[in-house]
Amino acid sequence: MNPDTSSGQNFSYSFAELQQVANNILNHAKRGGATACEANVSDGFGLNVTVRQNAVETIEHNRDKGLSVTVYIGQKRGNASTSDFSPQAINDTVAAALSIARHTAEDNCAGLAEANLLATTFPDLDLYHPWNLPVEAAIELAQRCEAEALVVDKRITNSEGASVSVGASQFVYANSLGFMGGYPVSRHSISCAVIASEADMMQRDYWFSVARDAHDLEQIEAVGKKAGMRTVARLGAKKLSTCEVPVLFEAPLASSLIGHMVSAISGGSLYRKSSFLLDSIGKQILPSDIQLHERPHIPKGLASCTFDEEGIATKDRSIIENGVVQGYFLNSYSARKLGLHSTGNAGGNHNLILSCAEPLGFEALLKKMNRGLLVTELLGHGVNGVTGDYSRGAMGFWVENGEIGYPVEEITIAGNLKVMLSGIIGVGSDVIIRGSKQCGSILIDRMMVAGL
Repeated sequence: MNPDTSSGQNFSYSFAELQQVANNILNHAKRGGATACEANVSDGFGLNVTVRQNAVETIEHNRDKGLSVTVYIGQKRGNASTSDFSPQAINDTVAAALSIARHTAEDNCAGLAEANLLATTFPDLDLYHPWNLPVEAAIELAQRCEAEALVVDKRITNSEGASVSVGASQFVYANSLGFMGGYPVSRHSISCAVIASEADMMQRDYWFSVARDAHDLEQIEAVGKKAGMRTVARLGAKKLSTCEVPVLFEAPLASSLIGHMVSAISGGSLYRKSSFLLDSIGKQILPSDIQLHERPHIPKGLASCTFDEEGIATKDRSIIENGVVQGYFLNSYSARKLGLHSTGNAGGNHNLILSCAEPLGFEALLKKMNRGLLVTELLGHGVNGVTGDYSRGAMGFWVENGEIGYPVEEITIAGNLKVMLSGIIGVGSDVIIRGSKQCGSILIDRMMVAGL
């Protein structure tokens, strides 16, 4: 695959036009009586093509635009949004936000970000790589991906389809403190899912790749082949008897464990006291050889940014050092609720990287586990963020003597997140980057596996 990343499509608006819209919003808000205001204006386009059984199933073009305005009258807050950029629509949207603010109770934590925390430099993070992919070429790529999956094994008898997605967007954020910034970004992906059958049993699995730059996507044939191989490997799945054993979360799923931990040390959960990790600064929640760092300025990073959704400058941070919590994830509002300062995480986290002193390859993790469960798919949402109780349906493979034995299904894995996190005994080097959290497979020392 040799993608043409020259700019073959254009945004509906120039960057200067988005800046002008943002300026208009701020001016209207000030004239309307707002003591402070912030605006976010965006514009984007994309293409998504899906084929199934070599036939085109969907072709979707999208062009999106929108603006959001938040006004403050003292410490009363109002917000409104629209997809119409006409002068009258901007007037009406600002008026709606002001009306909401006038009828809202005062909140002493409401307001813009602290001026001294706003970004003043804007390094180029190489986030924009438009992919000039004609529809015919996208169809051909999707067909090749699916074809590669279907020929893996004759037991693959059906397909849920293969998709190629191309996307780009740009935004401007501005506020009445004098801040204005923005930039374009791109995001492209390839995915495939197929179905295999044997006797009266059917199984499905999938694979996908995502990147800012189409050159960084996995090869189209590799995506299809992995989807096919993973699907066939599930055939012959058995049930397990209930047991308590080590559990290895495959890399694509391991990031969900980090996600639960991040949620528990994020502002909203903390000030509402709905977290199983309350008051955890300075406390050890992971083994002493594990670190978690935030790296928002990684070139081409899927969660890279120079400033957060409030204009606050992002910076490298150590979140967990030697297993000990060093910092939370806070926006301005939650920081004020907690008597702290924003950490530049309005809108989420930015490239979290979990590492350990001695990362292990996937095969080495299996050997270390010796006997237990490898989880490759999670089902349901049985996670209690307040207590940390964790119970989810799962599928995967039984491991015996450090080697994958046979596929398993219709099981539930259960534990408590605080115990699970402290019970990590292995972190893999098999990192797959698909979002804001980067980590390899994670081995937990012991969990309940409920089966027969």
